[in-house]
Amino acid sequence: MFHTYDASNVSVTINDVILTGFSEDMLEYEKDEDSWTTKVGSQGDVVRSKINNSLATLTVTLLATSPQVPMLEALAQSGEDAKVFVSVSGPVNETITADQAFVKKPATRTYNNEVADRVYELQLVNPTLTSSL
Repeated sequence: MFHTYDASNVSVTINDVILTGFSEDMLEYEKDEDSWTTKVGSQGDVVRSKINNSLATLTVTLLATSPQVPMLEALAQSGEDAKVFVSVSGPVNETITADQAFVKKPATRTYNNEVADRVYELQLVNPTLTSSL
């Protein structure tokens, strides 16, 4: 079976503002910690422990010319909470939602012979990830 992925079917909304001007590496979502750990006793007994840390990080990569860079910089400076919604449609349909998130720090600045990216890490508190084919 043949599937087609189209990056234009990915959208990110922060506080009801749709982000535009993504760079090549648009976004990355990752849970901050494993969901489980294991410990093996001296006689080989194995115990699995549930990790209740629900934090996740959403890394958003924008071109420096994106109109939303000032908004993300302001959120990074203020530490204000934000609501985040990510939608991916196509061969795999996914959504990521977080009613509470914040920008960890302002983006690093790089200046050279071409426009550089602005990378923002958002800490998501209790995010919900849904996925369907």
